[in-house]
Amino acid sequence: MTNAALKKTPLNAQHRKLGAKMVDFGGWDMPVQYSGILEEHRAVRAKAGLFDVSHMGEVYVMGPDALRLVNKVITNDAGKLQLKQILYTPMCYEHGGVVDDLLVYKMADDHYFLVVNASNTDKDYEWLVKNAQGLDVTVENISAKTAQLALQGPKAESILGKLTDYDLASLQYYWFDSFRVDGVECLVSRTGYTGEDGFEIYLPPEFAGLLWDKILAVGQDEGILPIGLGARDTLRFEARLPLYGQELSSEITPLEAGLGIFVKLDKADFNGKEALVKQKQEGLTRRLVGFEMIERGIPRSHYPLAADGREIGWVSTGSYAPSLDKNIGLGFVSPRFAALDTEIEVVIRGKGVKAKVIKTPFYKREA
Repeated sequence: MTNAALKKTPLNAQHRKLGAKMVDFGGWDMPVQYSGILEEHRAVRAKAGLFDVSHMGEVYVMGPDALRLVNKVITNDAGKLQLKQILYTPMCYEHGGVVDDLLVYKMADDHYFLVVNASNTDKDYEWLVKNAQGLDVTVENISAKTAQLALQGPKAESILGKLTDYDLASLQYYWFDSFRVDGVECLVSRTGYTGEDGFEIYLPPEFAGLLWDKILAVGQDEGILPIGLGARDTLRFEARLPLYGQELSSEITPLEAGLGIFVKLDKADFNGKEALVKQKQEGLTRRLVGFEMIERGIPRSHYPLAADGREIGWVSTGSYAPSLDKNIGLGFVSPRFAALDTEIEVVIRGKGVKAKVIKTPFYKREA
């Protein structure tokens, strides 16, 4: 795709002004790094980082049957949400494979706000519309009217606090509210994709550039940095947060990906329920595990995993982990190789390199 054909977020000029290295990310012109992946990663873990996530998709589900539609398509239970509460959930096909993983925000009894992955926005919207047939509900894709910034890290609250009168300490994890940030009405949630404390801020696109600049300015003394997709991936990976297309796909179920806690099999019928109940009863044929390299080598996505001289699975994500100073990976293996401390091999350029299964998440922030 030529650069001209790539979709741009409202912050494209800001990234270029900051000298970001830009890449084609699922058809979007996005910053992969600014000062460098390691420096950006460490800034988020120790201080704060600001991410442009305006490429993400946002969909409204509204009307008398809003909850009915949401609960039909997701595996978690939105019926348990209180007003202004959020839940994380997979969304499945009938065969149990994953359409996408998303956040569901309860705006009102008849109004839900869904935040979906950028590359899946159109597919998810069409899936929702298809499932809405016969229901008294409106599905509206508001992605083009919504910019999103993510402010993450231990200093996130004190930095955002400089731009609002709202009592941020009262906003709990996985809850949201609407209030003014630097004079602009925003929807702000205490969520993120890094394993750190932080906020995701939704606002009209025309104000995104000003707010981006302002957050970086007021956070300068606290060591804030703009963060690209490179560090976004290493941060989410250390926290064992799945990435669609790697840990999740139409061919991988949430149970195989270790997301059983978000699959409410006791809930009334939902897409994929029958297939997932059957899979749970019959037992998994593969499981997602974390591993660290014993010998030198960096595991990469799609590298084969082996044991006893035969292939037992594949790497979904692998890299150097800056917070641990180790080479680690996530991968799908036959269940008999999933126990902690099991020795496995990552096949790197045709050669088996030793690794062992370890506990995940690899990184957990101190409360």
